[in-house]
Amino acid sequence: MRLPQNLIPLTLALLACSAQGADQIVRIGTANPVSGPSAHLGKDTENGARLAVDDLNAKGFEINGKKVQLVLLAEDDGGDPKQGSAVAQKLVDAKVAGVVGHLNSGTTIPASKIYHAAGIPQITPSSTTPSYTHQGFKSAFRLVANDNKVGSTLGRYAVLNLGARRVVVIDDRTAFGQGLAEEFIKGVKAARGGAEIVSRQFTTDKATDFSAILTQIKAKTPDLVFYGGMDAVAGPMLRQMKALGIEVKFMGGDGVCSEKLPQLAGDALGENRVICAVAGGVSGAQEKGYADFVARYRKTYKLELQTYAPYAYDAVMVLATAMQNAKSADPDKYMPEIARIRYRGVTGNIAFDANGDLLDAAMTIYTYKGGKKVKLEVLR
Repeated sequence: MRLPQNLIPLTLALLACSAQGADQIVRIGTANPVSGPSAHLGKDTENGARLAVDDLNAKGFEINGKKVQLVLLAEDDGGDPKQGSAVAQKLVDAKVAGVVGHLNSGTTIPASKIYHAAGIPQITPSSTTPSYTHQGFKSAFRLVANDNKVGSTLGRYAVLNLGARRVVVIDDRTAFGQGLAEEFIKGVKAARGGAEIVSRQFTTDKATDFSAILTQIKAKTPDLVFYGGMDAVAGPMLRQMKALGIEVKFMGGDGVCSEKLPQLAGDALGENRVICAVAGGVSGAQEKGYADFVARYRKTYKLELQTYAPYAYDAVMVLATAMQNAKSADPDKYMPEIARIRYRGVTGNIAFDANGDLLDAAMTIYTYKGGKKVKLEVLR
């Protein structure tokens, strides 16, 4: 029997729905460098987001009483601003409902303009440059403390807790590294402990030879070196410092504070020599939840958690919770719910200020002992 011509389109549509299942598909994008020197940090972030999506799907995630299938679209931005912009447009074209990323401040800023223009919320689990959340974008949110807090706190810590008096500051000229170094200097000066910035040096995020910089530094007889940049440069820099006999305290932000740093620095890591901070942290009753997450991450991926996976996990959970609160995955409808969310995550209590920055953001101070990262204290 032939179907009437006017029923054919309807029949085809019903067959398509049957073939695809009744679940609504909601795409969440994530963009990180999974190639290049920071690939281990980028993959760590991607894994955290993927674990959240898998958890939500396994629990039968619903929006407004309807089953929803979440799909993670993961892209490699290479840590490059131009590539990051191309990736952002690709995610917009794929009609993602929200984005977790980017890892680096230098890619996050240009990408944020594209997401803002498309009306898509973006939560970075790691980018710390203050300018990201000061562009007037209602789509921009951050799950970690910004450089103003991290850098200035580290500066004061160097002077008041470590007793630094002759300080050298180096940065890699990226948006992240330069911004962190400038805030660190402000913190040193604000501490009023008699410390002096005896040398200000610059390198790049791809440099491997620091002999010229380090020779100048050695002549200044510093008692502490601060580096604004990532672990891929910090590790070799530590090795070359040791070779030149510059075995003083070494500080950095969360780009340095990874599980891979001992491998990158080798025996130049020393004991209690490197002091670094991660822009986040939990204490007290929340520590068990964080420890359980780390153990589950290790079991799932057969990898050591680096730094940002739990923040990416929470970023996905915040997006999903906002969708449920709004009873919609339409960015126009659920984005306002992100701004007023109150969520207790793996990384602590999550709520945002008017700019999209994390309220009451914590930071955790670490050192390295026996080749392992060891928590010293959580500061707010």
